[in-house]
Amino acid sequence: MIAFVSGPVAALAPATAVIEVGGIGMAVQCTPDTLAGLRIGKEARLATSLVVREDSLTLYGFADDDERQVFELLQTASGVGPRLAQAMLATHSPDALRAAVATGDEKALTAVSGIGKKGAQKLLLELKDRLGEPVGAHIGRQGIGTPVSSSWRDQLQAALIGLGYATREADEAVSAVAPQAEAAIAGGGQAPVPQLLRAALQTLNRAR
Repeated sequence: MIAFVSGPVAALAPATAVIEVGGIGMAVQCTPDTLAGLRIGKEARLATSLVVREDSLTLYGFADDDERQVFELLQTASGVGPRLAQAMLATHSPDALRAAVATGDEKALTAVSGIGKKGAQKLLLELKDRLGEPVGAHIGRQGIGTPVSSSWRDQLQAALIGLGYATREADEAVSAVAPQAEAAIAGGGQAPVPQLLRAALQTLNRAR
């Protein structure tokens, strides 16, 4: 198993980062939250999980070991493959997922694209004794790299399209969360892309 990859970021796409390791470009599937912390040319270290199929080898990358562990634990539930597990982590942080399962928060799980009411109920039952309790503030997202320089709108739209939404849907979701981003900027801060992504995903799921 490849536990992690470390090296300069050679390329970034809406759902993939290419990390140069010993002269070889390793394509790593990442959540938008993780990709938002990477910058081309900068050093990065991603915890990874290798998913082996008959016709493919896919490497999934995470900001830290905790996120990777949750990704792997989610797949122990029936019906949850790597793509759905990644979608869950794109919508919620590891601790938010732990809290949702611990409290039986069905609504939090149905906010994930691909999970309906019955699926959420089943997941709550299966994962109840597997994820454990929330562990506190999520550390480890620092030090991945310098945030990308593109605007929050570009980052958010690319992330949504990378998750499979149509350009029109992505544009509408970006417009829906624009007031939240503008309020953060007006307060002297930066637009919180990970939080905006979660809000945009909730908007899209309500619209379906």
